[in-house]
Amino acid sequence: MPADPEAAAREFWQTWFTMLPETNAALGDRQPQRVENDLAAVVARLHPELHFSLERGQRAIYALVVSGQEDPALRPYTDAWRAAAPEEDAIWEYHDSVPPVPDPTEVTVNLGAHRIRLGDFRVGATVDSGAGAVDVAVYHPQLAGLEEASRSAMTFLPLDAALGERLAGRWLRRVEVVGTEPDEALTLVELRDLVRGLDRRDPESVGGTD
Repeated sequence: MPADPEAAAREFWQTWFTMLPETNAALGDRQPQRVENDLAAVVARLHPELHFSLERGQRAIYALVVSGQEDPALRPYTDAWRAAAPEEDAIWEYHDSVPPVPDPTEVTVNLGAHRIRLGDFRVGATVDSGAGAVDVAVYHPQLAGLEEASRSAMTFLPLDAALGERLAGRWLRRVEVVGTEPDEALTLVELRDLVRGLDRRDPESVGGTD
């Protein structure tokens, strides 16, 4: 377990630069598995409980995501990692939490025999302004036909896709699946607009804005 997050972050980026040519080549060949094991070992040296992913970028071609999944104990390590990160360029951007999908309504998830469009999700949202929290009821016509583990995964995935990991962790409190579409239900994009608006108006209640 690294005792010094800043030193661990510097070591990570030194190793990252040595791996970068091979990483770029693997992604260019659409074979990320060639570098994933080595990269996992480098991330584990930063902190063994961190998660990472190689994604399609929003501002660059690729994105490297290193996340503590909103665990406060891991925040010093992701903060140090992000602070020591190089400047983004046309090829790479860097995120210390899973970012939102630009348009979740365009995403379709293949889950076994099921093709589930995120654009078909509807969400009931109850705002607790005093607690700085939002309770949500999630509805999709296909959720009832999924096994429990798949249903649980598909309950949270659209929320993370719409809000990003950090905003979802900051604002969402109780999340439940419902069998009928809630009254005054929101699309995922409308939910994002609601939560971002709350975050802009009252950032201090739950720890600040992104």
